[in-house]
Parts: sequence; structure tokens; C-alpha cells
Amino acid sequence: MLRGQTVPWRAALHQTSRPLLRKPFIASCGHHVSFQSALTSARFSARSLATPRSFSSSAVHRKDKPPPEEERDDDEQEKDEDSRRSDKSIDRGTESRRKAVDAGKATGPASFMKRKDRSAGAQAQDQRSLEEEAKKDVNIADGKADSNQTPSPIPPNNSSTDSKPSAAGSGGSDGNDEGGKKGKKNAGDKALQTTAIPEVYPQIMAIPIAKRPLYPGFYKAITIRDPNVAAAIADMKKRGQPYVGAFLFKDDTADGDVIENLEDVYDTGVFAQVTASYPLRGEAGGITAILYPHRRIKISSLLPPNETKNDGTAVDEKDKDSERKGDVVASFEEKIPDNSPKDHYEPTSFLRKYPVSLVNVENLVEEPFDKKSKIIRAVINEIVNVCKEIATLNPLFRDQISAFYTDQFPGNLNDEPAKLADFAAAVSAGESQEMQEVLETMNIEERLSKALVVLKKELMNAQLQAKITKDVEEKIQKRQREYWLTEQLKGIKRELGTEDAREKLVEKFKQKAEKLALPEAVKKVFDEEINKLAHLEPAASEYNVTRNYLDWLTQIPWGQKSVENFGIQHAVSVLDEDHYGLKDVKDRILEFIAVGKLRGTVEGKILCLVGPPGVGKTSIGKSVARALNRQYYRFSVGGLTDVAEIKGHRRTYVGALPGRIIQALKKCQTENPLILIDEIDKIGRGHQGDPSSALLELLDPEQNSSFLDHYMDVPVDLSKVLFVCTANVTDTIPRPLLDRMELIELSGYVADEKMAIAQRYLAPAAKELSGLKDVDVTLQEEAVEELIKSYCRESGVRNLKKQIEKVYRKAAFKIVQDLGEDALPEEAALTDEGKAALEETKEHEPVDPSDPPLEPEKSTAENPRHALKVPENVHLSIGKDTLKDYVGPPAFTADRLYEKFPPGVTMGLAWTSMGGAALYVECILENSLKYHSRPGLEITGNLQNVMKESSHIAYSFAKSVMARDFSENLFFEKAKIHLHCPEGAVPKDGPSAGITMASALLSLALDHPLDPTVAMTGELTVTGKVLRIGGLREKTVAARRAGATKVIFPADNMADWLELPENIKEGIEGHPVSWYSEVFELLFGDLDRGAARTLWQKALSKPAQDKSERHGESDE
Repeated sequence: MLRGQTVPWRAALHQTSRPLLRKPFIASCGHHVSFQSALTSARFSARSLATPRSFSSSAVHRKDKPPPEEERDDDEQEKDEDSRRSDKSIDRGTESRRKAVDAGKATGPASFMKRKDRSAGAQAQDQRSLEEEAKKDVNIADGKADSNQTPSPIPPNNSSTDSKPSAAGSGGSDGNDEGGKKGKKNAGDKALQTTAIPEVYPQIMAIPIAKRPLYPGFYKAITIRDPNVAAAIADMKKRGQPYVGAFLFKDDTADGDVIENLEDVYDTGVFAQVTASYPLRGEAGGITAILYPHRRIKISSLLPPNETKNDGTAVDEKDKDSERKGDVVASFEEKIPDNSPKDHYEPTSFLRKYPVSLVNVENLVEEPFDKKSKIIRAVINEIVNVCKEIATLNPLFRDQISAFYTDQFPGNLNDEPAKLADFAAAVSAGESQEMQEVLETMNIEERLSKALVVLKKELMNAQLQAKITKDVEEKIQKRQREYWLTEQLKGIKRELGTEDAREKLVEKFKQKAEKLALPEAVKKVFDEEINKLAHLEPAASEYNVTRNYLDWLTQIPWGQKSVENFGIQHAVSVLDEDHYGLKDVKDRILEFIAVGKLRGTVEGKILCLVGPPGVGKTSIGKSVARALNRQYYRFSVGGLTDVAEIKGHRRTYVGALPGRIIQALKKCQTENPLILIDEIDKIGRGHQGDPSSALLELLDPEQNSSFLDHYMDVPVDLSKVLFVCTANVTDTIPRPLLDRMELIELSGYVADEKMAIAQRYLAPAAKELSGLKDVDVTLQEEAVEELIKSYCRESGVRNLKKQIEKVYRKAAFKIVQDLGEDALPEEAALTDEGKAALEETKEHEPVDPSDPPLEPEKSTAENPRHALKVPENVHLSIGKDTLKDYVGPPAFTADRLYEKFPPGVTMGLAWTSMGGAALYVECILENSLKYHSRPGLEITGNLQNVMKESSHIAYSFAKSVMARDFSENLFFEKAKIHLHCPEGAVPKDGPSAGITMASALLSLALDHPLDPTVAMTGELTVTGKVLRIGGLREKTVAARRAGATKVIFPADNMADWLELPENIKEGIEGHPVSWYSEVFELLFGDLDRGAARTLWQKALSKPAQDKSERHGESDE
């Protein structure tokens, strides 16, 4: 029972500190001093709630009055004092009290009733006294005392004497309160009493903590995330037993709220009280608990979770049943059986239902020490001096020292060296092992020494922090001083009107540079140049050079990129909207976008579009930029001979400028534009250098990440730039440069594609451009087809666009001419703005012809004239028959030269820059065949070297065929042949006419005309092998235009044939061949071989006169 307060033991255990538990942790810590002062008078016995073995476990119903506490004589109290002084450990004290109870007397300050032999009358009188006293105590326990005196959860100050060793860090009293000796207190005095802190608590719930231990007397907030541990703490608080053991993890990185193994924690910890708890925000079931450590304890054994928690002991079933009823207390009348050591009440038995860790602990007792020891006093003085030094460096530490002295040391520091050591360790931030050693040390001298070491390290940290703070403040003060002086100087100059434009310029460049993500190398150069500019006089020659350089340096978009669009459907719609056909190019662009979509970014690529003029190479680059949402910049290198156009000039030259690439970045203001380099196949070379060699660095993905312009002289990252080059042919592009680019060939448009382009794009645009948007002018489909066939045969549509615009211009002229001038007189055509501009022009007097011409003034009127409104009854239709009135006679005649081929004529196919064309090969005999004729071959038609070689190969191969298959036919032995290709003004070259020439020669030799609907192409070797050719698409279109229905081509081009669109192959039968023998079967399948062998025999036979002469010679 409590000394000085007669209440049931369970009421004492269930008495909670509700008022302060609702206060925040800050309030609890902040009012620590006031709580300690207010509770100084409320001293409780440290052994008031002794081990549960001290009372009976038999449960009875609550009585109205518990037995009163009798006063013991002075001799017995002196014996108790001697017994407490002789206790060296809690276990020995517990054992002695158990023996004392068995012997029939109370030995501890729990003040149980002595069990004496009394008469029945005396026992009845005592029973009535117990009942009266219990009523008063129950009212106190139930909160019916003075409401102004609320119990506090803050433990009272230690009032034990210095002459006896106490439990290490214990905050309890020795139980010798004056009130306990002098009798009963009034109701107000009882209300001041709070729940006593049990000095013996052998089994307790253990909570592991991390990084630093707890020290008695110093609050600590911990986070508990385990819902089971949080529920157990709530249950403990509800029962009035908010006590836990806190033990430090050995591993600083460990985490958890349950001890699984004793090896995980240090065995020395603290016995702490949960003063308050709050729900953990964001985690269901978690809490933040405020712990107040009271003393040091040591783990003797661990009871793992979900196992029996108290060495196999259990609460008596009767006690459990009574406890569930809620009004059961321990009997003070029944005798404790000597032969039942297991029959006792367990305060922590209710924790068995929670999967928490329980430990059996024992209190640690500090070793006795001599307060007058010089070593202790010296260490205390040193700790005080160190604290003073830290306080001068750290204001927060100064506040902690002030609160600690006011709270714990109202007297002399030398009287409480243990508390001073704990304070020194608690306020230091040392390593966990060092902090734990301070907690484990029971020798006061050693504890002070270890605490001093930790505190010294804290002093070193504070000194280092103060030094860093001082250095930072000095830098800040220096900059602040410079800033204020600079601002004052600016204000003075502004008032005097002598403000320097150079300073404005420097400030402008600095502001622009702050908005850019300058690389370190560029930032270093910028700082050097800006400092140079700040010290240069505006009249200096280098001033303008530096200013221009900084201007360019700050206009490059360092770190600025446009947000790219990787939408496939968006790209498809943009490309189809701008261009018709070009499937290969569109597929490659879509592949490029798909890769960027998967990677999240598009690295710089170098694409080269190769194709004939007018197929849309330049315009498709602009469409790609629009599809990717990139800025577009185009410059042409056709005829470029100066390297400086690519890499810039040196800054030392007058009028120096960066190269076109840097200018492109400045204009686009992004690091990832699309730069189109046009006509790269026409780049030149001069005495200023070789620009194509300069492009090697620019167009190399491995090098352009640090492109160095001569003017900028700093590396510029071009790896995000998408380069698109255009060329008509690849023959003139240097091989190293061509190797760095990815080629995409644009083969050109066929007639069907041209028709669709003209109707969708060219005709509407030309009509609007000619002012006929709302006029009923129709260009019929037959007229467009005639334009394509007879006027515009090239692969591109540029010439077709010109011809369509010409048609609409002629139509506009005809409409205006038919309407006449009266439809819109010149005076009525002028708007108000136009009239005003006309009046200004008339005000100028005529000048003398001898005077120099004046520059004509420009009118600012946007719409000086009204547009002519054409009546709705005006209709104009342009058809095939009237087309020549608008564009003149046709430029091309029919492709088919022969309706029926004579022997020696074949139709070949050729590729030109304007697309495909039919190439006829004609062979004739120059003279009649005679016996004495001499063979020969003459070639005409502006054939170039390769084609001449092909003709000789075809001639040799044809002779070998005749010698092998038609040996009796001596045509090539006597015939002089003339081979010609029409349209001699057009140079012709290439090896693909080999089988065509051989077929023409064999047709002449065998006197067999070929099928005029058969066209052929293929290179021929002397052995008869047919090799691969190029331009099959264009050649197929030319064959279709010439009326051919069969096309013979090399078998190696079968893949190209299969890729052709169906509209091109429509009506044409393809025949792939590998050897000329296959060609011969297709062309000469109906040949009479017998007649062919005897052909030319009569013409080549020997004359009769020659025979007689030879016969005469033989007779002689």
C-alpha cells in the first residue's frame, strides 16, 4: 500500500494521469520544471508497489473499507531502515520481503497489516475502521477529491538521502514522508498524491529503440508503427500501468517494435513511463509515445512474442473470473499459503494476448562513491566548463542547460554527479556505442569520464559548426556590402546623370545568362568575357568585339528544348496532308518517331533525301519538322566554297560572324531544331577551304555533341539536332560524307500520282493564287492528264505546277478582258487608304531629269484597292481540246515510235532525271550482203562510254549465238551493221541496254521482227548472264506509257518488282530472266529455225565467174 494514503492496491495501479496525457509533447517538455517543483512535496515510497509476491492472489469482492494501516513502533521502523540500507539488489530485497510475509510480518514500506492474534471483538472493531477509511480512499481514487488538485504523470523529484545507494536513476522516494508518520491527511492533501512509480517491476514489456539510448530524467519521443505494440500500450495506460523498458538496438540501421532476439539489443536499458501518446499521422494503428525514463534496468531473460510470458506461471482462474467482473481487490485478511509460490497476481498478465516482447528485468544499482573525491569534483568542474563553452556557441544548448539546472540542481552540483553525467550524455550527439557505454556504467567516476569524452566531441562539433557559420556569414556580409555599395553607386550616378551604359550592358548580359543553363566550360568563358567588358572603355576597339561575342553567347539556347510530339497518328495526318505518295519516306519518318516514342527522346540523326528535282525533298523536311513539333531552319550549300559559312570566322577578323549552324540555333531558340541542308551534292570547293570536309564534323553523330565553331570557340552540343540533307544524285557527294548519312531515295511520281497531286493540291492553290477562288473556272481531268502526258513528263511536279498556274493565269486574263474596264473603273477600285496614299504621291513636285532619282516612297496602306467581283453567270471550262490555247503546243509527242517493228528494232527502257523513258535500238545493214563483203559495226546516237561497251558486248554475244545455234548463217561474217539510238541530242549512258542491243542484232540477223508490246531492260555479259539494273519503277512507268504489255527484267530485280504499287503494274506482265537464253525464247519462240539456218545463203554464195576461175586454176 502507499505510504500516507490508504487506498486499495489495484486502485493505485489503475490511477491514470489523464490531464497531461491529452497535452502535446511540447507542453509536457516545456513545463517539466514547473511539474518538478509542484511535485516536490508529493514524495512516494519507491517500494510502495512491491513485487506481486508480497500479497495474496486470492480474489474477494471489494469491501466497503479496507483494513486501516496501523502505525508501527519506532523500533520496527528503524529495522526497516536498516534492512533497506543493507539491500544491494532488488532481487535480494524481494526475497527478504517474501520471507517476511511468510513469517507473519511486513518488512517493506508497502505497509501491510501485521497479522496478530486478536480477539473476535478487536477484529470486528478493526473491520469497521477499515470500512470507514476505504470509503474515503475510494472517493479519492475515483476523483471525488478536490478537482483543482489533478494528479500529474511527471514523476516526483528524488528525495532519497545521499548516504545510501539507490536504484540507478530512480526517481522515487524512500517512503519516509512525514505525512506517512504523522497520521492521516485531509482530502486536499490526498488529492495531491499521484500514482507512485513502482521500484520493483520484474516483468515488463520491452520496446527497442534505435541510434541513441534513453537516460533517466530526460524525455524522449518514439514512433511505434506496430499496431499490436500500440494496442498494448493503450491497454497499459487504461489499467494505470504505463511502464515499458527501452533498450537500444546494437545495429543503428535496425528497425522494429518487438525484440526477437536478445542479441539484437543491449541488455542495459531504462525503466520508462509512457506520459502521453498521439496517433501517428498517415499510418493506421501507429502512435507517437512520450517516454520519461526513471531508472536503469537490465534484461535477465526474454519471453518471445506469442509464448507464455512469465516462466510458466498463470493467474488463478478465480482471480481471472473476478478480474473480469471489475470490482475485485486483493484480500488483506487472507493468509498467503506458504506451499503455493505460483499463486500470485501478475500485473502484466493481460499482455499475453498481444504479440509483444516481455522481458524479466532487474534494477541496476549505482556503486557507492565519495562525494568529496577530488577526481569526481575535477571531472564535474570540467563538464561544467565544457557546457559553458558549448552554451556560448549554441543558444539552444544554453536553454537546455538553464532548464536542467533549474529543474534538477536547485542546490549544489556536486551532490548529484550521476544526473550531471546523464545530462552531458543526453544533450550530446555521439555514436550509439559511446552513448550506451555511459548508460551501462554504474561507477560514477567512470560514467563522468565517459560523459566528458562525449561532451568534448560535442564541443568540437559546436566549434566546427560555429566556424562554418562564421565563414558563411562573412561571405554573405561581404556580398551584401558589395551589393549595397553597388546600388548606392548606381543611385548616385543616376542622380548625377552620369549612369554608365556599360554597366547596363553588363547587367543585361548577366540577366540573360541567368535564364540559360550554361555548361561549366561556357560559364567560365562567359565570366571571363563579362569581366573583360566591365573593365574596357567603350572607345576601345576590343569593346565592340567582346560585346558582340557576349551577345551571340547569350543568344544561343543553352538547355532550351522544344517539347516534341511523338504521336504516330499526328505524324501520319501531317505527312499525308502535305504530300501524296512517297510511302518509303513516310515509313522511315514514322519509324524514327516510333523509336523516339519508346525511348522518350529522339537523338540527332542525319538523313539524306535523294531524288530528282520537284519530288518534294525540301518540302517534306518542313513537314517532318511540323510533325515532330520542332523548329525548322533551311540553308543551301549549293555552290558554297567558304568553310566559314559552316564553322564561322575567327573573332579577330573585322565583321566576323558565327557559322550558319550557330545562326540556326539563334533563330530557332531551341537546342533540337530540324536543320535542312539543301543541295548537298552541289557543294563546291575553293581557295577558302573545302566545305564538304567541314561538314564531316557537323554530320558525325559521334562528334557533333561538342561542335566547335571558330567564332564561338566553345563546344556546342548538336546531338539533339535532326539534320536532313537533300541531293539529286549521290555521285558528287564525297564518300566519307555520304557514309555518315542515311540515304532515303525518292523515285518520283508516276502519272496517277501526278493526277492526284494536281487535283488535291496544285489546282486549288493555283486557282486561289490567280484570284479565281470564287469564280466558276474548271480545269477538266482530261486536260490535266494531257498536261502530264504531253507537257510534264518529269518525275517531279514542279513543272506541272507551273503549267497549271499558267492555265489559270490565262483564264484570269480572259475573264477580265471579257468583262472590260467598265466592270471596275480605276477610280472606284481605290479604297480610302489607297486614295490617301495616292494624294500623298501627287503632292511631290516633278523633279529635274538631271537630278538623281529619288527613292520611291512606300505606301503603308495594307489594302489600297478593292477586288473585282466576277458575276456569277461567268463560266469557263478548260478541256483537252482547248488546252493548247493556254499552254501552247505539246512539248512531247507519243512515246511509241513504231506501231509495228521491222527486223532489227527493239524497245528498251531507260532511267533519266525526268523519270523513265522508252529507249529504241535500231539496227540496219549499211550495204547489201555479198560474198566479198566485210563485216563491221557502226554506233551512233550520242552514246557514252559505258553504253558503247555494252554495244560491243552485245555484238560479240550475238555473233556467238549465231555461231552456236545457226552455224550455217554467215550474216555477221559478211554484214556491216549500223546501230543507232534515236534522240541523239540526249546523251545516253548505262549498262542496262545490253539485252536490248543483242536482241536488235539477232532480230536483224535472223530477219525476224519482234513483238512491239515487249519492252526489256538488263545488263548483259559476254557469256549471256543478265545482271541487275536500277530504276525499275520509272522504267515500268515508261513501258506502260509507251503501250508495252510485257516487261523483261533481270531476276535479281524481282524484289523491286514486288514492291511496285499495283496501279503501276496494272496491265503489264513481268518476266524475270537470269540468262539471255530465256530472253531468246520469249522473243524468238515462233522462229523457224530451219529457215533461219539457210537464210542469206543465196546472197552470200560464191559467184559463177569466181567458181570458173578457181576451177581453171585447179586444172592447171
